[in-house]
Amino acid sequence: MHNEVKISDGLYYVGGSSRRLALFENVYPLTNGASFNSYLYLDEKTLLLDTVDRAVSDVFYGNLEFLLGERKLDYLIVNHMEPDHAANIGELLLRHPETTIVINPMAKKFLLNFFPDIKAEFLLVKEGDKLSIGKHEFTFVMAPMVHWPEVMMTYELTEATLFSADAFGTFGALQGDIYASPKNFDLSEARRYYTNIVGKYGPQVLAVLKKALDIPIKRICPLHGPIHQGNLTPLLNAYGCWASYTPEDKDGIMIAYSSVYGDTALAAEILAKKIVQRGLRNVVVYDVSKTDCSVLLAESFRVGTILLCATTYNAGVFIKMEDFLHDLANHKIMNRTIGFVENGSWAPSAKSNMKRILGDLEGIDYIESSLTIASALKESQLAGLDAIVEEVVARLRPNEKAVEEKGGLLDMTAMFKLSYGLFALITKDGEKDNASINNSFFQVSDKPNLVMLSVNVANHSADTIRKTGVFNISVLNEEADFSIFKAFGFVSGRDVDKFKTYPGATKRAENGLLYLSEASNAMFSCKVIETKEAGNHVLFIAEVTEARVLNEIPSMTYAYYFANVKPKPLPSIKKGDANAPKKIGWQCKICGYTYVGETLPPDYVCPLCKHPATDFERVEL
Repeated sequence: MHNEVKISDGLYYVGGSSRRLALFENVYPLTNGASFNSYLYLDEKTLLLDTVDRAVSDVFYGNLEFLLGERKLDYLIVNHMEPDHAANIGELLLRHPETTIVINPMAKKFLLNFFPDIKAEFLLVKEGDKLSIGKHEFTFVMAPMVHWPEVMMTYELTEATLFSADAFGTFGALQGDIYASPKNFDLSEARRYYTNIVGKYGPQVLAVLKKALDIPIKRICPLHGPIHQGNLTPLLNAYGCWASYTPEDKDGIMIAYSSVYGDTALAAEILAKKIVQRGLRNVVVYDVSKTDCSVLLAESFRVGTILLCATTYNAGVFIKMEDFLHDLANHKIMNRTIGFVENGSWAPSAKSNMKRILGDLEGIDYIESSLTIASALKESQLAGLDAIVEEVVARLRPNEKAVEEKGGLLDMTAMFKLSYGLFALITKDGEKDNASINNSFFQVSDKPNLVMLSVNVANHSADTIRKTGVFNISVLNEEADFSIFKAFGFVSGRDVDKFKTYPGATKRAENGLLYLSEASNAMFSCKVIETKEAGNHVLFIAEVTEARVLNEIPSMTYAYYFANVKPKPLPSIKKGDANAPKKIGWQCKICGYTYVGETLPPDYVCPLCKHPATDFERVEL
């Protein structure tokens, strides 16, 4: 029987899921199995990308033979030789001896190790080589140590699809839907997959990510887990953090404890409550004896602060804590703040042993305050826990005390707590269509139906509206990706024709101006009736002449844009002394431009997107 899924014209999913697997690679617990993905192209020639694990061989061959029918299989691309993807190569060649294997030289050596008697034609490829099968053309990206040395990725140029091998994969069987969505994509399982399978190879992953950012990608097809398409920014941002050992949640705190009879556990619970009472609520607590190391490691990559509470055991550290710490060291975690609480009834040595295991890790900032418990926590020792808490707070909220001391500081970042929508502001100057990104458009009256638009006086859109008296607004929805912001927001309409670089569809309204017919949930055509100057902005009060609802996808907000659409700059791996002096800069929250210097001039304007100093945030470089 067959169970394939059509992805696009000529491209099919032919993999399968196993829910019976309890362990991945016979070590990592699976709560809901795993998927093993394979993809088939039917074009002038036929091409298969990778095979599958033996656990899903039956459905794989059912899908493949149904789709091929009487056709032969011309090519098999081998991106990765690990047996959960390559186990069926031998059987496939028995069924289809006509198939040419497309492979890189190192992967061929691995293949012959697994299948020394295989008889097949080989097409050896290297970085940048191309292969055409008709309408579809492929090129190859070498990705050594992500996470085996022979790994490569395949990029299909026609539809901008990246077949990413194990990168961007996740634990878990597919739930009917082969596409990632908020309902079926568990980032925590993707994180656990990455950190445990690939985690120690951060530099290699960053090298591949930098390659990926240089090419347009509309779809990512991994070998495990769902296919990613549409807005890929959240996934790429997360991978950028993991690969550079940058905390995904800088204010995240993990308390991991080992406890034999419950006294160390009680100290850990009290420590957690004290941290939360100081206003830091992103706290998780784990018993290392009950929690698998793969979960603890994944959380260590997520958070910025790790507090370890351990009992002394056999003059060392409790067994389960020791296992976790060795795992942490083996995966080369860095750039974290770490603190200690130790317990020992007669000769406490847990702290010194924990520091010994972690001693070679780079960029670790150890909290100076620690606490030693003799058997059970005493009332007099609560101050020791308070000291640890205060150091954590001081690191995560370095400006809190300064603000209190100044008393009533005017903190302009409070403006970002206001709710802003994001819109495409579309105008026309003669025959030239123009657009910009706007966050200040709202209704001011319903009888008559009046709206107000605020535009920076430096923007070309302000000049155009003054001249013509008309404009259109497209309300961006949550499917709008970063390409729209690049096309409309980072260059001036005085210099370029923005709609030549805009990749999406448009239509014309009754007033002759364009509006976005995709990535937008509503449009408004507006005619200006009054203009008011307001500092470095101009306010246009206008009547609505046309309005349409285009779909029910939620409107995009500033907060959603920052969290899910705007790519974070791909960080480098920071090594060395965590206490060394850091270079300070200011980064535009809109486009990512970075100003280097301790102080940002209050009248500074971003040279790329023209946003003011209030749209910059302080960053360490």
